[in-house]
Amino acid sequence: MKVNLIKTMNCLFLFMLCIVSQTAIAHDTHSHNESVKKWFIEKDNITIQGNFFMYKNGKVYIEDTQGKLFSFPMASLSKKDQAFATEKQISIMTLNSGILKPKVVIDNTNLYQKMTLICLMLLVFSYLLYRNPDRSKYKYLASIIYLGALFTLGSFAKKAVSTTDPLLVTAAFAPFSSTVSTSYDASNFYVNATGIPAHTMMVGISNHGWQQQVPMPKCYVSPNHWQFTLNPVAAATPVPVSATHFTKGAIAIATNGVPIFNYHTNTGVDSYTDGQLDNFGGHCGRGDDYHYHIAPMFLQSAANLPIAYALDGYAVYGSLEPTGAAMATLDANHGHLFAGVYHYHGTATAPYMIGNMVGVVTEDANLQIIPQPQGSPVRTENWMPLNGALITSCVPNTNNGYNTSYSKNLVSGYATNYTKLSVSPYTYTFQYVTPTGTTTTNYNGQANCAVPNLAAANFIALEQNIKLFPNPATDILQINLGDSDLEKGVQSIYLYDLNGRILFKTNHFIPSLDIKNVSKGNYVVKIQFENSVVTKKLIVK
Repeated sequence: MKVNLIKTMNCLFLFMLCIVSQTAIAHDTHSHNESVKKWFIEKDNITIQGNFFMYKNGKVYIEDTQGKLFSFPMASLSKKDQAFATEKQISIMTLNSGILKPKVVIDNTNLYQKMTLICLMLLVFSYLLYRNPDRSKYKYLASIIYLGALFTLGSFAKKAVSTTDPLLVTAAFAPFSSTVSTSYDASNFYVNATGIPAHTMMVGISNHGWQQQVPMPKCYVSPNHWQFTLNPVAAATPVPVSATHFTKGAIAIATNGVPIFNYHTNTGVDSYTDGQLDNFGGHCGRGDDYHYHIAPMFLQSAANLPIAYALDGYAVYGSLEPTGAAMATLDANHGHLFAGVYHYHGTATAPYMIGNMVGVVTEDANLQIIPQPQGSPVRTENWMPLNGALITSCVPNTNNGYNTSYSKNLVSGYATNYTKLSVSPYTYTFQYVTPTGTTTTNYNGQANCAVPNLAAANFIALEQNIKLFPNPATDILQINLGDSDLEKGVQSIYLYDLNGRILFKTNHFIPSLDIKNVSKGNYVVKIQFENSVVTKKLIVK
């Protein structure tokens, strides 16, 4: 019995050593030098000299030759500088991670097998120890083995949750920063948008697929914004995206700020094969809300960034892998692990994007993933499909609305046009045009919704007034807003490291921060106001 126990313990030691060695983690560091660049802020005809510092929350941060940090909305830069900033961000992220991917991977391939094997071996060891008359000699060794097993099991449990790098997500949305703004915290990524894309909408729907809805901007703006977790958890049993699950609302958000719905309609049919979608895979719902029902493959860029993010937190790529390689074989969920990281892919055939929701989500009684924002409908009629109607154009007008023209049974001269007052009472005026006359109907509306995007000149004025001192700092950091009236407008103050990790947070203004326990290095202080965010570089010595 003693020999058997010794053999068993030797096996356990070897096994635990192998397992623990697989959990070792290493990373590379890098540094680089760059010459001073001249940036042109086209929106305000401003030129500034400095180096690219970072891209975050829709803004490009530029450090001038004196070490001062300025931020500008990406959309305010010249097209050339936008391209340069995007290239720099992608280059930095590629250096940091080898390929553009989440920085902590999920690897559940052998998770449950390993956990089961460890538990079985512990049971065998416990049984042999119990049967051994000299078991008191091994009590300390047994304690060490049990603790080691618990540590190993705990490390496996951590691997069941992945952490998505928010800079990767930000880079994916960056090309649309003129209409989409983003932000994030330690738990979630947030997207503000109106759901209106830059491409032509509604044209291409078949002559039996239009239900007389037209595109109207929706206020998907904080706190009614899109959000998904940065810490996705793989579900024990993925839930199918089908005619009986997730039939209301979105299952993903495209990087241009347009929601993506289940490809099944609320009647259970395939919306694409039934001819209900336009040339870009979208249409308007009963609330006049524009959305896609299939993967927006046209959003795939040369950088091979995600084209969307599912509401479970996993990325959706186009026809290529993150490295630019051809798409690998897809699993039953319409995705796969790539370099240990799960993501979905868009394709031209059903299920088009997500077969089963791999990550844990909450589905309410209305078969909708929650939380997600709601768009308030303006028109209250129960519009039905208009057989024989074929949309010929859908273009914005100069009065906050759209003109949607169509033919009916090959007869032209039909249109649904609307305008909106930009001041109270924000009335919507719809004109229903036919070859024989026009019917006008007014609807009550809400104030125009604007995605947060402060002008570059205002950014400069606000940031120049706000001072951090001393900087570099060692123990206490003072914050001076330059105007005491601004203090009551502060919603939060964050201290981040350059990896986006939150070191400190307060939900009101405080004039000083205790940084005695903060390690030496470079940091970012973010001050959130109601309609703007000011970010300052901090050096801790």
